[in-house]
Amino acid sequence: MSSVDAWKLIEKIANYLKDNRVIEPPPWAMFVKTGVHKERPPQNPDWWYIRAASIMRKLYLKGPIGVSRLRTIYGGKHRLGHHPPKFAKGSGAIIRKILQQLETAGLLEKADKKGRRLTSKGRELLEEAAKAIMKAEAKKA
Repeated sequence: MSSVDAWKLIEKIANYLKDNRVIEPPPWAMFVKTGVHKERPPQNPDWWYIRAASIMRKLYLKGPIGVSRLRTIYGGKHRLGHHPPKFAKGSGAIIRKILQQLETAGLLEKADKKGRRLTSKGRELLEEAAKAIMKAEAKKA
């Protein structure tokens, strides 16, 4: 899976999550910023599914991983006017809600005091998407 382009894999998983209604963005998702370091909410209407797919990919590569480490991964530079910028973590509520939805869907499970990890169903979903992308790239070449 590491040989597949990350963005193509995330897009494919996000489309799967959206088309099969595996997860649903909450009503407040269109108004919320993804962290204190951001000035505006995301412009892409499908950002919830993209973030969920990205979290699944991170869990595949680095899991088991918890909310705190995911907040650090999705953080960024917080500009403070005239002061030098400092690092700020991403929104924990968004990450927590996505993890809960994926857990309810059966794609994630809790690991004892280590965070969450992918279930066999979640791993299978990511690996099949990666295989499909590799086949499509092989046909192009």
